[in-house]
Amino acid sequence: MHGRVKVKGSAEQEEAKRQERERRLEQYQSCAQRARSKRQDGELDQEALDLTAEVLIINPDLGTFWNFRREVLLKMEQEKSVSERGLLFGGELSFLERCLRVNPKSYGTWHQRVWALRRHPDPDWRHELQLCTQCLQQDGRNFHCWDHRRVVVREGRLPVEEELDFTQRLINTNFSNYSAWHYRSTVLPLVHPHPSLARQPSPLALTHECELVQNAVFTDPNDQSAWFYHRWLLGRADRDESVSCLFVDFIDQRVAVVFTRPVHVPADGAGLVLRVDNRPLPLSWRPPHGGKHSPVWVCELPTGTLNVEFPDQTVRVTWGQDGGSMECCCTDRLRGEGWCRDSATDQQLFQGDLSVQRAAVLEAELASCKQLLELEPDNKWCLLTVLLLLWALGPLEGETECLGALGRLSGCDPLRAAHVADLRSRLLLQNAVLRMEYAQARVVTLAHKGLTTLCHLDQLLLITHLDLSGNPLRKLPPALRTLLCLQVLQADDCSLEGIEGVSALPKLQEISLRGNLLSDLSDLRPLTLCLRLESANLSGNPVCGGEGGAASVRALLPLPLDLLT
Repeated sequence: MHGRVKVKGSAEQEEAKRQERERRLEQYQSCAQRARSKRQDGELDQEALDLTAEVLIINPDLGTFWNFRREVLLKMEQEKSVSERGLLFGGELSFLERCLRVNPKSYGTWHQRVWALRRHPDPDWRHELQLCTQCLQQDGRNFHCWDHRRVVVREGRLPVEEELDFTQRLINTNFSNYSAWHYRSTVLPLVHPHPSLARQPSPLALTHECELVQNAVFTDPNDQSAWFYHRWLLGRADRDESVSCLFVDFIDQRVAVVFTRPVHVPADGAGLVLRVDNRPLPLSWRPPHGGKHSPVWVCELPTGTLNVEFPDQTVRVTWGQDGGSMECCCTDRLRGEGWCRDSATDQQLFQGDLSVQRAAVLEAELASCKQLLELEPDNKWCLLTVLLLLWALGPLEGETECLGALGRLSGCDPLRAAHVADLRSRLLLQNAVLRMEYAQARVVTLAHKGLTTLCHLDQLLLITHLDLSGNPLRKLPPALRTLLCLQVLQADDCSLEGIEGVSALPKLQEISLRGNLLSDLSDLRPLTLCLRLESANLSGNPVCGGEGGAASVRALLPLPLDLLT
């Protein structure tokens, strides 16, 4: 044990201990061998039960012997009355308590205990609860015991109100008991359910819990347990699964459907039905960038299915039974395109990490966190919470303050600077989408924003021009293939080492990749799959330098020589 002085024993004492260990090992091996022999011979008797007990009390992590023990108990159970079965499994539970003293974190022992309780004709659930309490007093992070406690409360139908009081006692004793906070998050919505939000506490309970969290974080602002619970309290709202955008390319005979969240569409298109002039078509859907779940699904229609000359031709998609439907026709005959989008607020488009509660609750918590931040200006957990609250209350209105919080967060937690940079990129991209929505624009400029990652690309499906220049992106990800309408892409000076995301963009005509780190011809192969590409600026990339570099590039890309610089 830590903190105890190690006392060296005499030679006689060490020899005695060695002999005792050898004796116990010989006994253990003998019992284990005899138990195996009895199982092979099908002898399911009391002696087999005793032999497995001798083995498991020394090493309770042998699953094979637990299995044999269950076989013996099931055989003996058939020959006993109800009261005798109670004695049989009561004895098993007593034996299991002895095993838990040897190893309180043994998977096999806890599993066997649940099994024995379920076979017992009249289990004492209150005793089980006391046993769990004793184990958690020894080790509050014993997740085996926490899982067992949940089973006991559920199957014993014990009052969950008492469990809420139990977590309160543990938290009052130690604010750092993360397991108690987590268990409280599962019990609280059962005791005080919200009238409309699933898995959320009632408004009155929320107020009390916020006060509890404030006591914890003001006592020890650096302890993360209460901060995680606080984040759960304020909640993340999930959008209902439905169609948010329908895009139809009447020239290329292509349909794209955008969902409110990633979904899976089977290969046969079951669940996602497309109708042209009310006539259903059997189609195969695919995500633009692979994978089984995606917010965007695309299908190619047979040639001649759509005709740009028929302005009244309608295309309708229906998703599932409750996902709704959406319909459009050719609204832009010049481009041969048509689309329909759901009108949505920023809260509906992007569900932030803290977004499920009312604005008044979020504002009150923001005021408390700012007060703590004045006392602890370099506390990363407080800074992160302030950031998320500002973000939830209004990403556009609070953008300047959010960016300031991100800068401070990066400075006080340099080991997670990359994660903070990605958070900053997500905020800026989200706000760019919101501004595009409000202006109904199809041109997005994100040059020199310090972006380190690209996200929310499913919300940019309709854009035609995108400028990413001057951002340290290092690569254009496969998710960029979601931009089915993109015609012009600028990504100069982005330290790009790969451009896989531009592969097979169907509308791409111009691309500028000046001053990047593309060094091999294989890096440029995605451009060969862009069939409408007319101009590519690759100057300043290593692949264009050296002897024969420019000539090799011209040979690879099917572009007019005077357009390739």
